[in-house]
Amino acid sequence: MEAMNEQALRGLLEDVRSGRLSADEAVASLQRLPFADLGDARIDHHRALRQGRPEAIYGPGKTPEQCVRIVAELLSHDDGPVVLSRADAEQTGAVLSEFPCGERRGRTIVWRSPPTRRTDRVIICSGGTSDLPVVEECAATLTAYGFDPVLLIDVGVAGLHRLLAYADDLAAADAVVVVAGMEGALASVVGGLVAAPVVAVPTSTGYGTSFAGVTALLSMLSSCASGITVVGIDNGFGAACAIARMLGPSTAAPPTPSGIDSAGSTGAVSV
Repeated sequence: MEAMNEQALRGLLEDVRSGRLSADEAVASLQRLPFADLGDARIDHHRALRQGRPEAIYGPGKTPEQCVRIVAELLSHDDGPVVLSRADAEQTGAVLSEFPCGERRGRTIVWRSPPTRRTDRVIICSGGTSDLPVVEECAATLTAYGFDPVLLIDVGVAGLHRLLAYADDLAAADAVVVVAGMEGALASVVGGLVAAPVVAVPTSTGYGTSFAGVTALLSMLSSCASGITVVGIDNGFGAACAIARMLGPSTAAPPTPSGIDSAGSTGAVSV
């Protein structure tokens, strides 16, 4: 890393020591200081200080070599989790060959998930099994941020009894992510059942006039269940970040809601 701007940092510390700068003013300055210039990437090492979560790596468009260098930089200089999302087979092979301790879930790889888990109960439910890649991206990212999400897979509105079987678990949740394609109606149903924050993720799954997720997106944005947060199409990562922002700093591990396995299967029918 480019010295974290050592000269500026020394000057800042001297200003605090001499009283020319308050501790709060110094923290505000540090929030804007360091990044590492890798030539084709500038790694923001102080994002965790500003936002509470470190910079993540978006795989598409990057070469495997670039992914390896960026992961190496984050692992070498930060101590928080490192997330690589939407990695293809080549990128995955390269980074896991170099850094084999990464945990892979779908196309998301996480290094250094925090050992202390949060107590918040977060449920991710999907309209269908075809939405699972987006669910996995969301679940992997939440795990990197210390959550233990529980999954309800294939509980869409075409068979509403599958969702209602878990009504008590949903009511006890601290936050719910709804992942659905087709017409996206599941977000309105869940939004009408729970008091907790609901983050809706439209997916590109669907027939006919689903328009690769646009129909679900517009449906969720037009929901009659007030207060639903909607992220972009297939954006499981963004939904996880929204949950992390909403629930704030962390708290130790929750009991698993009845009938649901933490970060795993649900007992719901999956077809």
